[in-house]
Amino acid sequence: MKFPRRGLYAITQTEGKSGDAVINEVAAALRGGAVVVQYRDKNPLDAPFFARELVKICHRHQVPLLVNDDIELAALVGADGVHLGREDGAVAQARQRLGNNAIIGVSCYNAVEHALAAEIEGATYVAFGRFFPSTSKPLAAPAEIETLRQAKRALTIPIVAIGGIVPENGAPLITAGADLLAVIGGLFDHQPEQAARAYQALFAH
Repeated sequence: MKFPRRGLYAITQTEGKSGDAVINEVAAALRGGAVVVQYRDKNPLDAPFFARELVKICHRHQVPLLVNDDIELAALVGADGVHLGREDGAVAQARQRLGNNAIIGVSCYNAVEHALAAEIEGATYVAFGRFFPSTSKPLAAPAEIETLRQAKRALTIPIVAIGGIVPENGAPLITAGADLLAVIGGLFDHQPEQAARAYQALFAH
């Protein structure tokens, strides 16, 4: 499955929730128009089971399911790819394990040079952030909107913005160069289907 060029990038909110609740929330976000889903669970107990269920739901909507951090879990459950942070392995390692068609994203924080290197290494997309205060990643270093402008001029692969993004502050990020907005709390702290529609509306202009 191909990585979308524009739209809402939903990241699961698993803390304090049952797997069934996460699955239901993701299904609602997909009904609202989310174009990619990342399974993120920092304390997984039944990760393979729930990741497989999310793959099924996403594929029914023709949406790719990515796994955060864990290349082996992505391979095990037949996910469409993986998102790699600073300590999660190299693009080449993920590509070798998951295949030429896998989607491989790389966190680049506030560094365009990191993104350029990731593109050369074969990343499918890059992510920058956090752009606003975030309850999911309160200690993450801030990123600047100017970084998106520089990245848009320098890169050919899609650019994802993340970090404290709500429908009210997302439009300037898209204008600056973000192709997708990655969201956790802004989506799943609310009614996910309605929230997803609000984010997707930002891409209609």
